[in-house]
Amino acid sequence: MPNYKTVFFTLGILQIILGIFMLIPIIVQFIYNETDSSFFGASIITIIFGTLFFLSNLDHQKKLNLQQAFLLTALSWISIAIFGSLPFVFSSTNFSFTNAFFESMSGITTTGSTIISNLEVMPKGILFWRAILQWLGGIGIIVMAITLMPIMNVGGMQLFKISSNDSSEKILPKSKEIALRLICIYLFLTILCATSYYIFGMNFFDSLTHSMTTIATGGFSNYNESIGYFNDISIEISSIIFIISGSLPFIAYIKFLNGDKSIFTSDIQIRTFFKIIIISVIILSLYLISNNDIQFNLRSIFFNVISILTGTGYVNAQFDNWGSFSLAIFLILMFIGGCAGSTTCGIKIFRVQILFLFISTQLKKIIYPRGIFLMKYDQNPIDNKFISSIISFIFMYLIIFFILAALLSLTGLDFITSISGAATSISNVGPGLGSIIGPNGNFSTLPDISKWILTIGMILGRLELFAILVLFLPSFWRN
Repeated sequence: MPNYKTVFFTLGILQIILGIFMLIPIIVQFIYNETDSSFFGASIITIIFGTLFFLSNLDHQKKLNLQQAFLLTALSWISIAIFGSLPFVFSSTNFSFTNAFFESMSGITTTGSTIISNLEVMPKGILFWRAILQWLGGIGIIVMAITLMPIMNVGGMQLFKISSNDSSEKILPKSKEIALRLICIYLFLTILCATSYYIFGMNFFDSLTHSMTTIATGGFSNYNESIGYFNDISIEISSIIFIISGSLPFIAYIKFLNGDKSIFTSDIQIRTFFKIIIISVIILSLYLISNNDIQFNLRSIFFNVISILTGTGYVNAQFDNWGSFSLAIFLILMFIGGCAGSTTCGIKIFRVQILFLFISTQLKKIIYPRGIFLMKYDQNPIDNKFISSIISFIFMYLIIFFILAALLSLTGLDFITSISGAATSISNVGPGLGSIIGPNGNFSTLPDISKWILTIGMILGRLELFAILVLFLPSFWRN
């Protein structure tokens, strides 16, 4: 029988850390005179469960095999979402468990969809907890994408192995070393972002919460109008800079600090990321200029293209009024996502690049049947097995998207809400399209069954599909 003590030992540590973070909003409650014991109670319960897992698995083996890595990845995010929902359940805001779990899952997966219809009257402690969940989710996905996913060979992520000598038994010691450096970079960017927001006019609380959700490319805001509430170009420019900072591969920051000063201009993913932004802005600008019925605003175009592409979900304009072509562009951007090894989700740019490379090679083989074509990505040769993992990931991504959309439509949602809801959940974007879940809408009026379907989409999208789906294969549980 497999030994899962290492999995539950690690889960115990994660829950204890989550429980400690639950105590931080109590300081916010004290400052703003909010009398509510929800965080203290939730913290005690979470720490007790974490301690039980920790103490009962002290004799664990200090290594993690491939099967355990998959199980740990899935259980980590699900358990954090469950315990992260407790402050919502215990609060005086009357969250049902469905709404609390939806908000918690949306936070920890950095999706940014919300069921809260009036953010301005929400207790500051709850607003701060939402920001903490997204901040923790952001650093969690970076560490996972750089340490676990490459070794698990999920959807081509093996391309980003730190070393060709990596093995599953080396995951834990290697992750400790890398995670510490990543956390330091992540924390530094968060502080820098908060300082920038504060200088440009946000109050201290807003600058702190928005900085946490900006770097995490999560998009939770304290206002129904999101960043548009401030209506300040300096704040929006700061937001763009730090959204992009969170959307770049964090391994590039480590390489930069190690002396590779040209990494941000030489990395093929980063270059394509900026090309997609520029091309999208140009296309939308030309469309809106040619359409006299729609007001042209380059500032809004630039901001919302970056926000949707990166899955942040901040908005400064109601882009669902920009015509059907604009909605189609935003839907495509939702699917593409940002760079691998960043806080963003979606299909990821490197997979789109490799898919185009594969199609180009196939066309060349048709034109030159006797030709020999070697496929390379960023000067590295890629084999058929690797190509298969990329194509199967994209295929499954689209299949699950259509299944989610169909299930949402069965719950009574209209076509636009079903399609964009499925896209925004699996791509972890936040706002959808249409009058219900659009840029300034929310998910509060959706049926409970729709919310559960969307939470499934969030966790599948955040964990790269296969990390969850593999758990349902009988062969996974065999030795």
